[in-house]
Amino acid sequence: MPAAHAVGQAGRNANGVDLSRLLILGGTAEAVALARALSDWHDLDVITSLAGRTRSPAPPSGSLRIGGFGGPDGLATFLRNESIDAVIDATHPFAEQISENSLAAATATDIHRLQLVRPPWEKRQGDRWLEVSDAADAAKTLPGLASRVFLTSGHQNLEAFADLDDIWFLIRTIEPFGGRLPRHFSCLTARGPFDEAGEIALLKEHRIDALVTKASGGSSTYAKIAAARRLGLPVVMIRRPEPPPGALVSDIDAALVWIRQVVA
Repeated sequence: MPAAHAVGQAGRNANGVDLSRLLILGGTAEAVALARALSDWHDLDVITSLAGRTRSPAPPSGSLRIGGFGGPDGLATFLRNESIDAVIDATHPFAEQISENSLAAATATDIHRLQLVRPPWEKRQGDRWLEVSDAADAAKTLPGLASRVFLTSGHQNLEAFADLDDIWFLIRTIEPFGGRLPRHFSCLTARGPFDEAGEIALLKEHRIDALVTKASGGSSTYAKIAAARRLGLPVVMIRRPEPPPGALVSDIDAALVWIRQVVA
């Protein structure tokens, strides 16, 4: 992972002209793709900020900052000190706190803000989705539904399943987890993209009879949804939280149009 860059005052291009400055709140493939798409915009200085929870994130183009801001006030201070002209919230659809903080900070500093949120998965014929509001509701749904569960809801939600002693879990996370876990489990650490054939083989190998996941969207982890459909397995799907109010797009091209209009 590249070292965090020390971010200073507004940059200049090769001709000494002040650049517009854009902060991308990252941690997703969309954030990396957006930074890459902006790499040849010579009138724009792009900084990507990562929370630092993932040990080996995909390195973005442009400057990189790693670590938290200290809440909305800390983020607002950063926006002022770094002369940021606009902020793009390209965090995970379930990263509620940073999205709320970015709205508050952008409002406090009176700068433009955009949310880049990948589209959710769409239910298809053959899908057996049981939609629930959160991880606690997902845990309540499992007794009587399944005895061997593929749990892919992220490490921050694992403790919700810790008291389900009669269910065996195959837990897959990007990073190792050290908190409370169910009594019966096996852990995998892996990062997508995954393919359907591999996911089908994994589900069969471990005799999985239900899947628990978040409605994250995107192509990187969709294979597990397709695999569950192919095998006729129920999917306990944790619904997305509603995004904060404000400008919102669902793809890179629309984000580039917005940036060109309000910044460049």
